[in-house]
Amino acid sequence: MNQRPAKEPARKSSVLVIEDDPDIVEVVRYNLEREGFRVLDARDGERGLDQARRAEPDLILLDLMLPGIDGLEVCRRLRAADETRAVPVVILTAKSEEADVVVGLEMGADDYLTKPFSPRELVARVRAVLRRVNRAGERGGKTRIEIHDLVLDSTRFEALHQDELVPLTRAEFRLLWALVQRPGRVYSRSELADEITAGESLIIDRNVDVHVSSIRKKLGVAGKVIATVRGVGYKCVD
Repeated sequence: MNQRPAKEPARKSSVLVIEDDPDIVEVVRYNLEREGFRVLDARDGERGLDQARRAEPDLILLDLMLPGIDGLEVCRRLRAADETRAVPVVILTAKSEEADVVVGLEMGADDYLTKPFSPRELVARVRAVLRRVNRAGERGGKTRIEIHDLVLDSTRFEALHQDELVPLTRAEFRLLWALVQRPGRVYSRSELADEITAGESLIIDRNVDVHVSSIRKKLGVAGKVIATVRGVGYKCVD
């Protein structure tokens, strides 16, 4: 009697924790491993960058206050490197560092978690960011779209205009990506707000008009690809 081959176990999502406080690392490790994640850690920015390049984690939890290279500089370097540009980053921060959080989000971080945090919030936030990133990359089976003089790559969260990199934030990229996938289709502001956050996080600014204005400014002449539909929302002009 032929036996069916054993089913391979599902791959565990890996999380790299770049944090110098060993107690926080152990709390994160315990709670994420209990939920089925594989956890790696690095205790300073330099080692964190090296681990991120070598281990290719699915998500990075990044403390802002690190010895040597601080968290903001680590985030900037992660977003500048081809190997780590698309890896989602969740910032770990104290309440007194709100201004740095804003800078981190503008540099491309996906979300933030304020210390002290509950284990439930930690796991929920990690899962939400991973779902959001996976949805952005898989929807419609497309990972690269060319329209007019724009090229968008959802695997790298990268937009090029005439071969020049456009410095969009993650939220801005998600909004533009939603529009260019279906040229001519009118999206309401509430629909685009859900595209920005995947309906799961209120951390990122949900003011769609602000994001559209910023995208148009960064795109320059290519900003005309986004048309305003008065009283409704926005669409992509084919």
